[in-house]
Amino acid sequence: MSVIRDADSRRSETPGGVMTTFASPTQGGASCSLWRVDAKPGVAGPRHDIDTEQVWSWLSGGATVELGDERFVVSAGDTVVMPARVLRRVLADPDAGYTAVVTAAAGARAIMPDGTDVGTPPWIA
Repeated sequence: MSVIRDADSRRSETPGGVMTTFASPTQGGASCSLWRVDAKPGVAGPRHDIDTEQVWSWLSGGATVELGDERFVVSAGDTVVMPARVLRRVLADPDAGYTAVVTAAAGARAIMPDGTDVGTPPWIA
């Protein structure tokens, strides 16, 4: 059993937001990864896909989720199950931004629309 204290959580910042890793293979030895995303108002994450399923649950604010050819408007309390290998992009609410908790299999890899494998993001590793 591992206890990961808040002060020991790993934080990764990108243009799309701040990801705080709660547990992962390199943080607590978990077999899946769990992290929080804090996105500023109006921020759009990159269009990409992930090679494993992800589950996103919104805690506050809202977003528009582009998932394949579909678009969903989500807000606090909503959960989106994103299948593996489907292009996605998350656009933060222009006024509120959002906070979401996300989980995925350990070692999940990000792939750009042109097929470039950019590897495992640091918040999942």
